[in-house]
Amino acid sequence: MARAPLLQLSDITLNYGGDPVLDGVDLIVHGDDRLALVGRNGSGKSTLFKIIAGEVLPDGGTRAVPPGVSVGVMEQDPDLGGYATLGDFAASALEPGQEYLVEAAATGLKFDPAAPVETASGGERRRAALAKLMAEAPDLMLLDEPTNHLDIEAIQWLEDTLKARRGAFILISHDRAFLRALARATLWLDRGRLRRNEAGFAAFEAWREEVWEAEDLARHKLDRKIKAEARWAVEGISARRKRNQGRVRALQALRAERAAQIARQGTAGLAFEGGPKSGRLVIEARGISKSYGDRVILKETSLRIARGDRVALVGPNGVGKTTLLNMLTGQLAPDTGEVRQGANIEMAVFDQTRSALDPDMTLWDSLTGEPDMAVSGKADQVMVRGAPRHVVGYLKEFLFDEAQARAPVRALSGGGKARLLLAKLMARQSNLLILDEPTNDLDVETLDLLQDVIGDYDGTVILVSHDRDFLDRVATTTIAMEGDGRATLYAGGWSDYQAQRRAAAPKVEKTNAKSKSSAAAPAGEAERKPGGLSFTERHRLDELPGEITRLEAEIAKLSQLLSDPDLFQREPVKFEKASKALVARQALLAQAEEDWLLLEDKASGG
Repeated sequence: MARAPLLQLSDITLNYGGDPVLDGVDLIVHGDDRLALVGRNGSGKSTLFKIIAGEVLPDGGTRAVPPGVSVGVMEQDPDLGGYATLGDFAASALEPGQEYLVEAAATGLKFDPAAPVETASGGERRRAALAKLMAEAPDLMLLDEPTNHLDIEAIQWLEDTLKARRGAFILISHDRAFLRALARATLWLDRGRLRRNEAGFAAFEAWREEVWEAEDLARHKLDRKIKAEARWAVEGISARRKRNQGRVRALQALRAERAAQIARQGTAGLAFEGGPKSGRLVIEARGISKSYGDRVILKETSLRIARGDRVALVGPNGVGKTTLLNMLTGQLAPDTGEVRQGANIEMAVFDQTRSALDPDMTLWDSLTGEPDMAVSGKADQVMVRGAPRHVVGYLKEFLFDEAQARAPVRALSGGGKARLLLAKLMARQSNLLILDEPTNDLDVETLDLLQDVIGDYDGTVILVSHDRDFLDRVATTTIAMEGDGRATLYAGGWSDYQAQRRAAAPKVEKTNAKSKSSAAAPAGEAERKPGGLSFTERHRLDELPGEITRLEAEIAKLSQLLSDPDLFQREPVKFEKASKALVARQALLAQAEEDWLLLEDKASGG
């Protein structure tokens, strides 16, 4: 017996001018469907959700929902007007006595239902909207980027809750680990068309490539047919004008078919340009700590970040990841200890609040309005890694069209704002990249490209993210902050951190079992550290900072000398000597920095 659908869309069309947003979309959703909806930023995924929910009427087609079937959508920007607290809003559609459902969701999503609406952050409002939907538990749940502003613990709670629920749901998310865990089938919205694949999200990329390969082959065959028919039209039509009008009309139809094909949207033109090389040691923190009143954010911690490292900070929301990041980058002073940055640091910062974007400025002015990015006297150009580029041409590389260039930043979606901020950062050189929640609102294809760009970046990266898949693909070192004031270093990304933490758990229990006998040891034995330096090594360690500073200064002078494009022609002997001296000093600097790292490790008992 056929299953009755919860929802059916038939031949849905929607057009805002230009290419259609939705073009003949058909969709049937059954009661046990768990679907991932994927597509490029701006492809119409959120609009399709609004049509499914009945909030937006399409230009054509029909939407059918059986009587008694409820459809609920998570609001991206919920209207909390008229509600005193977040809990009041989240429980507004529940029957009296069901407020406990909101309390349960609030615990898992980590927000306070008693928090006043007027002081709630954007993230808290979104979590309240998600709690409202989870508490109402409609037959068909539409979740648009539900993991944004959630930490990994809350994402895991949401994942487990959705796995246990009986109703159907459709997910839009950039979090591939989340989609792989939950989706049983994939909907792909591409150039107005909706395709469905019954395999889970893990099979999406292979399926997409197969579809594109088949499209390319069909387009190639059509182009060849048009070429052959056009040749016949030129060579033979005059002798058979009346007999072959049907063939001429067929050729016109072929050309119309080819013209109607919408080209695939390209990927954003992401490329971080490395600036001058930094020193081997990029950031060193010695005994830093931070507290706010009685709340300890970070106990005394020491760490070193070397050139080329990809360091991820992970932990629950509010644990202090951004605080540690701000201390490492010099934006916030620690309570104790010191942070030292290496030589030649040129930093680019992608912050999760997008504070570098003025919502009232246009995209055009966002790029040309910065003094260090504008070309003097040419307001239509922007300096991109040392070369002037027209603003519109540069914006097109980040998937903005010409009409958007003069639109205000506030009109952009979350993904659009992320791409604009990336455009600003990528216009300038850097050798230290700070990424605070860079994955929010980016589509899967742009995320793939961002990962590749970070992998090829000739510099150092420090990032904060709750995207487990992104962490696994990017990070070489993970600093875990778990709320006890400690920052613990692990090799690798998220999965490596989890595996090492599990492996260490039995050892911790074994150590605790022996704590009574060790407590009886003499105080001097308990405080003694392994390692230690000889007199010669200590003297060498004291001399190295001055030696490194001297070598860096000499390298800077030689680099400036060799930057003269006419030096080789004018003074070839001087050019050769300077080149050899530069290579030699770079080698000495690398060795001095390596010696310093080794001796510092030994001195600290490493």
